[in-house]
Amino acid sequence: MPKELPTKYNPSEIEDDIYQFWQDKKYFHAKIDKKAKPFTIVIPPPNVTGQLHMGHALDETIQDILIRYKRMQGFCALWVPGTDHAGIATQIKVEEVLKKEEGKTRHDLGREAFLEKVWEWKKLYGNRITSQLKKLGSSCDWDRERFTMDEGCSKAVREVFVDFYEKGLIYKGNRIINWCPSCNTALSDAEVEYSEQDGKLWYIKYQLENSDDFITIATTRPETMLGDTAIAVNPNDERYRNLVGKYAILPLLNRKIEIIADDYVEPSFGTGCVKITPCHDPNDFEIGNRHNLEKILVIDGNGKINKNGGIYAGLDRIEARARIIEDLDKLSLLVKIEEIKHNVGKCYRCKNTIEPLTSSQWFVKMEELAKPAIDVVKKGEINFVPERFSKTYLNWMENVHDWCISRQLWWGHRIPAFYCDDCDTMTVSKKDIKVCPHCGSKKIHQDEDVLDTWFSSALWPFSTLGFPDKTEDLKYFYPTSVLVTGYDIIFFWVARMIFSGLHHMKEIPFKTVFLHGIVRDDQGRKMSKSLGNGIDPLEIIDEYGADALRFTLATGNSPGNDMRFYKERVEASGNFANKLWNAARFSLMNITIDKITIPNISELHIEDRWILSKLNTLILEYTENLDKYEIGIAAAKLYDFTWEIFCDWYIELLKPRLYNKEDIKSNISAQNTICYVLMNILKLLHPIMPFITEEIWQCLPVVTESIMISKFPTYNKEYYSKEIEIDMERVMGAIRNIRAIRTQMNVLPSKKTKLFIETSHRKLFNDVAPFFEKLAFASETSISESFLIKNAVTVICDGAKIFIPLEELVDVKEEIARLTLEVAKFDSEILRIEKKLSNEGFISKAPANVIDEEKAKLEKYTQMKNDSVTALNKYNKLQSN
Repeated sequence: MPKELPTKYNPSEIEDDIYQFWQDKKYFHAKIDKKAKPFTIVIPPPNVTGQLHMGHALDETIQDILIRYKRMQGFCALWVPGTDHAGIATQIKVEEVLKKEEGKTRHDLGREAFLEKVWEWKKLYGNRITSQLKKLGSSCDWDRERFTMDEGCSKAVREVFVDFYEKGLIYKGNRIINWCPSCNTALSDAEVEYSEQDGKLWYIKYQLENSDDFITIATTRPETMLGDTAIAVNPNDERYRNLVGKYAILPLLNRKIEIIADDYVEPSFGTGCVKITPCHDPNDFEIGNRHNLEKILVIDGNGKINKNGGIYAGLDRIEARARIIEDLDKLSLLVKIEEIKHNVGKCYRCKNTIEPLTSSQWFVKMEELAKPAIDVVKKGEINFVPERFSKTYLNWMENVHDWCISRQLWWGHRIPAFYCDDCDTMTVSKKDIKVCPHCGSKKIHQDEDVLDTWFSSALWPFSTLGFPDKTEDLKYFYPTSVLVTGYDIIFFWVARMIFSGLHHMKEIPFKTVFLHGIVRDDQGRKMSKSLGNGIDPLEIIDEYGADALRFTLATGNSPGNDMRFYKERVEASGNFANKLWNAARFSLMNITIDKITIPNISELHIEDRWILSKLNTLILEYTENLDKYEIGIAAAKLYDFTWEIFCDWYIELLKPRLYNKEDIKSNISAQNTICYVLMNILKLLHPIMPFITEEIWQCLPVVTESIMISKFPTYNKEYYSKEIEIDMERVMGAIRNIRAIRTQMNVLPSKKTKLFIETSHRKLFNDVAPFFEKLAFASETSISESFLIKNAVTVICDGAKIFIPLEELVDVKEEIARLTLEVAKFDSEILRIEKKLSNEGFISKAPANVIDEEKAKLEKYTQMKNDSVTALNKYNKLQSN
């Protein structure tokens, strides 16, 4: 028995109960069904440290729309949830808590004790974002929830690391890397954010060996000169060709460095001479390798000058820069300083300036892995939506460097490399090693570093389904169907999942990459703590409901484009939910049928055939839009249909039949049609607004107990009628125009008027004559091919000319009396202003703007009087006739 729909729509009273109902019924759980096609999405795992922000809300709303849509279409739809251990972010968070509550550092506790603290913290706060996703309505398969450091995912990480290592795709080497002195860890290239900033270019003189001459170099980082091991010039630069092979003296440290020739040097930059510091610049590192230069590290992991920096040892890199410039100036070696703009790299996590430096780290060789990952996109096996982002992806992959995967953290997947203290050998193993396989020694220690968080998340599409074990889930649900994520992590995550999936699974990880933009504030700014412009999705849900937030995000979404978030749009979405709720309540109040049965189409009234035709077109276009990931367009079309066509027109057209209980056949036909249309609106809307659609659904005379397991609407060509749609548009156009004229003439709705419709479509207008009485305030409707009506307002519309006798619209005597008083009032105002403007005292003392205001009033009242006189003359003439 359907339940009764409450009088008022209050999302806070229904949403939690509905979500619990879905979970109790296990509707989110995907059971492998060999007869059905799988449709799989893996959630971009939010940080276990995090809480729901507007970016998450957009990302999860899009995924939920797609998964609910496919579930209703009959796919075996699986949405895998999970969280990421977020190495740097989580460790920093726990260290902050430890410092605040116990006054200790992780080093005070030691590695094992500190990791226990992290797991405790994860247990206490790790499920926070999961509960918040449920508030949003996310229909994830919570039975399959994963964590990047759970037993299964950790097993996958070890399997992949060892496999890569044994194939020579992972190596340990002393290379130039990006180092964050604040987070105290290495970063990959993708984790460095570059932005243009104001800077300086310092010109410094280096004295030539055994000479009084100097060579001048230009640098943006004087502090790194302490590690210079060469000066480079372009081999084709005539200015310096004679100096190649000679030596210069490094200022301040008086070390001899060679002058070399290398094609990398741009003769037009600075002086055409470049200082080479292999340990502190990626390009210098490559030049150093080509020329076998000495590598001298002068900046340590804390951003301070080390012992190789001589008298500057112990100074912070910024302090050292100031001291070095000061000392160079004293020695007359500072030639000049130029103001410039240049790109500066910052840590994506803490936003501090990164330090390029050489360090012994673990790397993934990318050249071999990148090639197949490039090919699958070029061949169209993986499609980007929008397509333009494939160029971004390809450009990065075609120029990718080896990936630095080691991090100097304690929280994360510890690198499975074991060192023997006795024979000094290293063993990489899937299992922990206690005894050296080379010499039998038990003096074994594991590598201190952990893996980059993105290493584990790169395996997410298959590690979450059971890899490395050959599980049934993995066989059935992999490859996944679509990846939904922001365009800002193409390099962090998307690219790495593609090459990881191809290498380890021998298949693409997903067929489509749907990239959405960033949710910005109403001024177009990125939401951030520093600006204080963040909007909490949970607060929006508390005030307006999850459906209103979801509909706002859906309608504001355009693939690949950023969106601005306006609270007014959430209010509008809430109004839409109320409109639907009230329309459903009206329908249910007038429904007595126990089961929806669509009558034979030949027995339907014109308004029924029209609404079914429009609904059918909507189903076709809506489905096409969702299949192309044009969610915003689909939502907008559904909004327009529901609000205007269904609520504002169809329900109004249907009321006389619903109220007429004597014509049983017409009444039952009306009940069935309104139920059928409402039912299909709810189905179409369910993926976007799941809560309100479920609540209304359970009040309808339908078979399925939940809209979630109902069948998604499909196009039925039998219902489409272009002719009916054209005819109804003629009728609706006529009604709109009549209403517009009445509004223009300030005619109250209670004032009924005769209508004379001159048309060649007599049958059509005869059939719909009651519509004019209901919606166009007609007291009587006459229809003919020709009329001769005097003193009438004429309404021209498609296929008809409509006459409304003027005396029907207004009481001529009353209008003459009203207009006469109006003219007298304007005369009085005009006379008052004219007297004021002719008063010399007023003109001499009043400010110019006040005088101008009075003149403007005079002009306005004169025009209004003339309009009233014109209308008065018209009515006087009408009365005399």
